[in-house]
Amino acid sequence: MRTALAVVAAAIVSAAAPAPAQPVTGPTNEHPNPFETINDHFKLPEGRTWGSTSAVDIDPDGTSIWVGERCGANSCAESDLDPVLQFDRDGNLLKSFGGGMFIFPHGIHVDGRGNVWVTDAQGPRGRGPAYEGKGHAVFKFNPDGELLMTLGRPGTAGDGSGPLLNEPNDVHVAPNGDIFVAEGHSGQGAGASWDTVARVVKFDRQGNFIKSWGGIGTAPGQFRTPHGLAMDSRGRLFVADRGNVRIQIFDQDGNFIDQWKQFSRLSGIYIDADDNIYGADSESSPTSNPGWRRGIRIGSAVTGHVRFFIPDPADVPRGTTAAEGVAVDAEGNVYGAEVGPRQLVKYVRRGQ
Repeated sequence: MRTALAVVAAAIVSAAAPAPAQPVTGPTNEHPNPFETINDHFKLPEGRTWGSTSAVDIDPDGTSIWVGERCGANSCAESDLDPVLQFDRDGNLLKSFGGGMFIFPHGIHVDGRGNVWVTDAQGPRGRGPAYEGKGHAVFKFNPDGELLMTLGRPGTAGDGSGPLLNEPNDVHVAPNGDIFVAEGHSGQGAGASWDTVARVVKFDRQGNFIKSWGGIGTAPGQFRTPHGLAMDSRGRLFVADRGNVRIQIFDQDGNFIDQWKQFSRLSGIYIDADDNIYGADSESSPTSNPGWRRGIRIGSAVTGHVRFFIPDPADVPRGTTAAEGVAVDAEGNVYGAEVGPRQLVKYVRRGQ
């Protein structure tokens, strides 16, 4: 099914061989914004308020929205609230699950069979009993919340050399069932003792470790907080390498293909069935990425050209604002999951 945005931007992608990536000659802040913002669209149960969220995805038929929400705060460690929520497109809550399992729900992916994968991007670090046995893991649920698989060992940090995980940021399942995990949420903390893990890990469909690649650094194939994952129609893996202010593109064996900087300092990344790419920048600042505005940039995963920009409404943003997570439904509506403002925002095409 082609998205409604494909009608707006029919020239974004082509089945032809890819053109060279858009050269970066300056900040891509001036592109048109064909969307309007809808706040307070999603309805939580009475008495419950939104916490921070960086996790949003769409089910395979494009009709419902899945969110990982941090239990009304910025952590679920001391809460029994369900952090995994499913909404219909009208914003009605359909179901929830996962209470008591997470510290820091961070990335979410709904695979082609409707299974829901959620990462827990923090660990105990001696914080107390409420944190023990949690974190450093990826959980696979069926759509009804039954736990089907766990990657990593909850509560135990890996060292970046094998199947144990360390602060996994995001997860993506390839069409053949192979599983990719981007890990190392603390990888931007230069000089810290835990600043050692920044890699992509590959598992088979049964959860068996295959390989990993990466490491802290700025060279091609290295990362500073690989924060988000997406895959295009050709099976190329796109990594939002946030600390290095770039997207890195790999084949599924971890071979480096290209790097793009025109989508800015990305926290979240989403590629739809038409190879439109949506990149969520929640952290650009005069020190981290001078001259670039925060917001969601939309363009082509084929050519790399940016076409549209949904800007952060804050003129002088502080902390983490705008969307960290981003997803798009079958009608072309865009959803932004926000950590600092603690909300899930819907963007619809003007005049829709």
